[in-house]
Amino acid sequence: MTDSRPAALARNRVCWCWTCSRMNYAGFDLSGQVALVTGGALGIGRALALGLAQAGAAVAVTDLPSMLAQAQDVCDEIRAAGGRAQAFALDVCRIDGIAPAFETVLAQMGRIDILVNNAGTGIRRAALEVSEADWDRILDLNLKGQFFCAQAAARLMIPRGGGRIVNVCSTHALIAVADGAPYIASKGGIASLTRSLALEWVRYGIHVNAIAPGPVSSDYRRRLDATLGRSEEDVRRDMQARVPLARRLEPQELVGAAVLLASPAASAMVGHILVVDGGQVIH
Repeated sequence: MTDSRPAALARNRVCWCWTCSRMNYAGFDLSGQVALVTGGALGIGRALALGLAQAGAAVAVTDLPSMLAQAQDVCDEIRAAGGRAQAFALDVCRIDGIAPAFETVLAQMGRIDILVNNAGTGIRRAALEVSEADWDRILDLNLKGQFFCAQAAARLMIPRGGGRIVNVCSTHALIAVADGAPYIASKGGIASLTRSLALEWVRYGIHVNAIAPGPVSSDYRRRLDATLGRSEEDVRRDMQARVPLARRLEPQELVGAAVLLASPAASAMVGHILVVDGGQVIH
């Protein structure tokens, strides 16, 4: 019987016979692939770039022009461990610069197999105090930027028969908190966007999925705590009340999820939102 599905789908089939089953454990190996990470200079992006490199991928670490030195530091760390990495300037809010940046990565690194759509920011402000500028800044970076990065990646992946797109979402796409309406709206949009693009692009062999982290320790969080006058003890009590794991996650704890979704091991995962949150959403 002839398989009538598009060739890209057929290529993504996985053999589950006993003889081949051992190969599935190597499905997490990203050797020979190139991953582009947006917002890769610090925090979650940095951890994911390092983790993808450890799994064997060559990594294009992108961030704002003003963050290029920090992005280069990440590349230096990857190269010191025997990996391959290059830093590239990319402001995802400048839509007209996204496609040229991706083309530059393609020209210099040879291919783009994986996009980790990580660039984003947050805001803590009562909804009654949110300005139009606040709204536009968060939605442009967190949602609009992710869409156009995904579009640029897909246009390069389709001729190659597919790829992997991993969007960094948030548990705030699933649960609400006060004083974060623009951020929550943007992350809810990312969850819906992930499902929509996954449905539309799987025919091309592109698997679109997302990670939804819970509270993650970062410099941004620590600055926010200081601004709000929250001590380490205040944070500890807050995490004990809201998160069964009773602490913030470390950025490195998201690496396993990212490597999974970027790898052939996730060949049957399409439009999935993988929650990594210490139990926050079940509490």
